[in-house]
Amino acid sequence: MKYSIFLLIFFTSLSSFSQVKGKITDTNNNPLSFVSIYLDESVTGTTSNDNGAYVLGIEKKGKHTVVFQILGYITLKKEINITSFPFELNVQLEEENVQLAEISISTKDNPANRIIRNTIANKDKNTNKYANYTAKFYSRGLYKIKDAPERFLGRNMGDFGGALDSTRSGIIYLSETVSEIHFQKKPKKFKEKIIASKVSGTDNGISFNRAEDANINFYDDSVTFGSDLISPVSTNAFSYYKYQLEGTFYDTNGKLINKIKLIPKRKNDRVFNGYLYIVEDDWAIYGADVSVTGAQVNIPIVDVLYLKQNYNYSEENDAWVLISQSIDFKVDGFGFKLDGRFSSAYSAYNFTPKYDENTFTNEVLSFEKQATEKDTTYWNTLRPVPLTLEETIDYQFKDSLKVVRKSKKYLDSVNKIQNKMNLVAPIMGYTYRNSFEKWSVSYNGLINDFNFNTVQGFNVSLGGSYFKEQNNTGKWWNVGGKVNYGFSDKRIRPTFFLTKNWNDISRPRMTISGGVTTAQFNGRNPIMKLNNTVSSLIRRLNYLRIYEKEFAEINYSEEIVNGIYLATSLEYVNRKPLFNTTDYSFAKQGENGGYRPNNPSDVIDVFEEHEIATFNLGATFVFGQKYLSYPDRKENIGNEKYPSLNINYRKHFGASNSELNSDVFTANLTQDINAVNYGELSYNVRGGVFLKKKDIAFMDFLQANGNQLLFPLDRELSSFGLLEYYKFYTNDRYAEAHIQHDFKGAILGKIPLLNKLNLHLVGGAKALIMADKKPYTEYSVGLDNIGFGKWRFLRVDYVKSFHGGIKNDGLLLRLSMF
Repeated sequence: MKYSIFLLIFFTSLSSFSQVKGKITDTNNNPLSFVSIYLDESVTGTTSNDNGAYVLGIEKKGKHTVVFQILGYITLKKEINITSFPFELNVQLEEENVQLAEISISTKDNPANRIIRNTIANKDKNTNKYANYTAKFYSRGLYKIKDAPERFLGRNMGDFGGALDSTRSGIIYLSETVSEIHFQKKPKKFKEKIIASKVSGTDNGISFNRAEDANINFYDDSVTFGSDLISPVSTNAFSYYKYQLEGTFYDTNGKLINKIKLIPKRKNDRVFNGYLYIVEDDWAIYGADVSVTGAQVNIPIVDVLYLKQNYNYSEENDAWVLISQSIDFKVDGFGFKLDGRFSSAYSAYNFTPKYDENTFTNEVLSFEKQATEKDTTYWNTLRPVPLTLEETIDYQFKDSLKVVRKSKKYLDSVNKIQNKMNLVAPIMGYTYRNSFEKWSVSYNGLINDFNFNTVQGFNVSLGGSYFKEQNNTGKWWNVGGKVNYGFSDKRIRPTFFLTKNWNDISRPRMTISGGVTTAQFNGRNPIMKLNNTVSSLIRRLNYLRIYEKEFAEINYSEEIVNGIYLATSLEYVNRKPLFNTTDYSFAKQGENGGYRPNNPSDVIDVFEEHEIATFNLGATFVFGQKYLSYPDRKENIGNEKYPSLNINYRKHFGASNSELNSDVFTANLTQDINAVNYGELSYNVRGGVFLKKKDIAFMDFLQANGNQLLFPLDRELSSFGLLEYYKFYTNDRYAEAHIQHDFKGAILGKIPLLNKLNLHLVGGAKALIMADKKPYTEYSVGLDNIGFGKWRFLRVDYVKSFHGGIKNDGLLLRLSMF
């Protein structure tokens, strides 16, 4: 009975608001999805859904010619005479008869190569025909899961918002977006305004179906599809692809279409597999049916990504323009089996838009007022692609279910289950939630801050916090604290904090904190506690050098205008020296010469206890920053063309010994540059200068981040691979530079046999200059993407250093994510 009601709703809504509707099948009566349906001599139309159903909006009665087009099938033109609405038109499509003429093919005259060369030569000519345009964009996203695990990493996975049936399978994400897009080729600019957005089972309705993310353009040399891939019509495509002419056919306009098979020269290159369809003489793309593996895009959990594109001829500007696209994917990993599709349709093209200086700004995405609040009636009149019965049921079920799941009774029942404390909670942590009133209390767990150092020995922290959400636009506050205890020095060190955030637009945030804690002498914190714990217990090497500070501090940060971030703080602290209290280790007593004193004794003497205040004022400039404006937040996406600059002024004042007061300016410049088919170039340049050179406390010096570990877990572009900790420091002038280029598969992918390993070559250089020391430099060459199968997270570098005529070298292992 329930199923019949959904059927009635589905077909009633379909017929009530559509003009021409029907179903598309093949000659075996199997439904055909992703068929493009449009009026002849236009580029405005629709697409069939997964069940082959379609709805085509036609405002006038009378005679029309409807075109049905999909790759692999003969394009069908159907003449109809509409006397009343709705008008039903069901059609069958026959498979395309692709024929290969008898052509003498030699190694010097491959017809496919001729077609691709002509396409490459005519890229600008073809894309200039729609160098500026506006259009309507529709996108639908769908994720399905099968046999979902009940628990993952010890956590109960629940029922995914009511999505799962008794087999723990079902739709876990369904969304739609309708938007207006503006495009300009030179200089390249893109703008999108979302008219309507809907997500099944949620209140805010904010989907992540962005038109710019779906803008996959094969005419570009580099195509962003999971990763940056080499286009089959890139200017250097012949270095990566071989081509084969599978056959030809004529479309309904009498144009000869060439079906070209893409054959990667190397299996693991960042390239596409599949077919590209090229229009003879126009040398334009007619369609694409391609795929890439998870290994090729370096997303191990993904098995394969499929992409289909359909283009249509526009008489208005004598151009072939994209009218529909679908992206399908399959995920199989960590016990999750997931497949999904993002389908898109383009309509209402205007190839002669009038742009002014206010058309394109740094805001590349915005939402129309109440775009997320459109009702079912509105969507049924707006939606260009009809829902399948499964999707209709999902919307109906989850929209009714969300009302129940927002109630206090339901949320309390869910929290009752979630709030049950298990046996590992004292170790791993625990959170008690009140979802209806939007607050939670958390306990951090003993393992959260458990570590070892030679000052405190094994030490552990007990802490907790209270979090309160005040609205849905980012207003919240959080208060908490912890007590750290060292089992060797038998010291209790308590700290507290209070943080207030006002919104998620400019993110004004203030934190007040204080207490007693330990801090590294190098304020950039180059040594992770985990690294030091392992090196101390296994090798009897204590790299961590710490001092005690009793402090009170207030911080404030905000994005004051787009791309300019302000951060300031004021701290008053009492600093005390600390000394080793234990020589415990798993290693034997004399291993590696035994433990070193806690203070960096080879560079400084033990400092005297003192009080001092510190004022920091910093600004970060993200030049040309692009951003997305959502109804409840602002999301910044930077700008690849320009670097980011951070400048900071730090003043130490009010010291118990006035000689310890100081003033220093620092600056930091970073950028990641996409080198298209040749990988990615990254650099980080940092420098600083003291206004006056003074004999200040060691922790206030400018210091370089060193490394003495085989397997460091720090950021590669902020530390030196072979430099000893605390080796370089200054109270004068300072500069360091890090640069690296990841060639991806551009070099090793072209070497026979070696290319089968799918390794990435990485080269780097580093330099360190201080006014009172000789320069230090490092050069490195490494291999990234090391692993097995799809799981490739390891990197190894050979590093060679130079300083004052002394050379050194060594190997470093890293996780690729660092």
